[in-house]
Amino acid sequence: MFKHLQKLALFGVALGLLASCEKEGVNPVLDTAAVPVVTVSAPTVVLTKDNGDKGADALTVNWSKPNYGFDAPANYTLMVDKKGGDFSKAVSINVGTGLTKTFKTAELNKLILGLGIAPAATADLDMKVMSALGGSTVLSSALASVKATTYLDKLDLSTIWGVVGDATANGWDGPDQPFYKTANPNEIVAYVGLKDGDIKFRQNNKWDVNLGGTPAKLSQGGDNIKVKAGTYKITLNPTALTYKIEPFTWGVVGAATANGWNGPDQPFMYDASTDQWRAIVSLKADEFKFRQNNDWAVNFGTGGPNNTLKAGGDNLKVATAGLYLITADFNKLTYKVEPYNSWGIVGSATPKGWDGPDVNLMPDFANEGVYYANGVKLTDGEIKFRQNNKWDVEYGGTNNALVAKGANIVVKAGTYDVKIDLSSNKYSLLKK
Repeated sequence: MFKHLQKLALFGVALGLLASCEKEGVNPVLDTAAVPVVTVSAPTVVLTKDNGDKGADALTVNWSKPNYGFDAPANYTLMVDKKGGDFSKAVSINVGTGLTKTFKTAELNKLILGLGIAPAATADLDMKVMSALGGSTVLSSALASVKATTYLDKLDLSTIWGVVGDATANGWDGPDQPFYKTANPNEIVAYVGLKDGDIKFRQNNKWDVNLGGTPAKLSQGGDNIKVKAGTYKITLNPTALTYKIEPFTWGVVGAATANGWNGPDQPFMYDASTDQWRAIVSLKADEFKFRQNNDWAVNFGTGGPNNTLKAGGDNLKVATAGLYLITADFNKLTYKVEPYNSWGIVGSATPKGWDGPDVNLMPDFANEGVYYANGVKLTDGEIKFRQNNKWDVEYGGTNNALVAKGANIVVKAGTYDVKIDLSSNKYSLLKK
């Protein structure tokens, strides 16, 4: 009986091996005509800033998994280009094994603007899905088309006017401190820090049109305007040829701040791309308020729900100590307090060496992902860029290309304007 069972077992193993060999001998054939069919939720979309601010969905792109002739693990990439483009400069979005991509309004608007489409313009777009099968086989779908209308995602308050002089940061050669548009079409405004010295107002960083003189009456080529050191708001009426210079700051004050309730306040910076004020501040778990000119005559606290502000309102509260980006809109009377990841320069060429603390980079609020510092003094040595004074996230690189955990960047002694652009993984070191 035992021998009979052995024979049956051996016979079963043989059959299994035979079946295995037959399966291994099957060579699946890829059907190269089996490509994804792409559909869009709407052929036309009109993007609006209101929907962008609300985080609303704008467009969904779907595709079905084709029958490739065998069970193929495909990896999909959605590509978007201007209509008629060759996709060499397209935006690529890796979706993995997913079969759909939903664009938020702000996300799609930014993508289209990045393709070179102007704000408030209607663009015709081509979309296609690339299927990657294994290491070398990539199949492309047919094109799907969408017509999309964009919106201006940031304000353009720029003017051709600026403040120039030895009292300004860049001296008489400029570039000039900019004036910005206001709600009054006849008036423009500049927010500047000045030294003791002289200033004038001019157009396009040139002397062809320049104004000097008294507050009551400016004139072409008029006398220099003398100023004392301070932080000012300058209001200029180029039509009436009048101006006004007044001390002006917004700041954060309170027990949560470094200088307490007596100040001096942690200063805000004006963001012309949103007509808001922003500050990057280390806060303790405590209370604070906003006030103007380091004085209680004009101060704002909480106005109730939804992050609203009220003149003389109750103290605002911070639950957890940390570094924060504070945004205040004194037109709409709203505010926002967000944890902030700082970027800095570290290395043997910096004043504090490889141990830090790092040379801080400021965000360029008009250009997302761009950080900069001007007038940075470096010695012969090496630098890298890192986040939050730690090595968790850091970049090196060569030839102005940022590389995650890349090689140290060699620098020569000098004073530099430094910039990194995380959206394009580039850096620049401009020696002054």
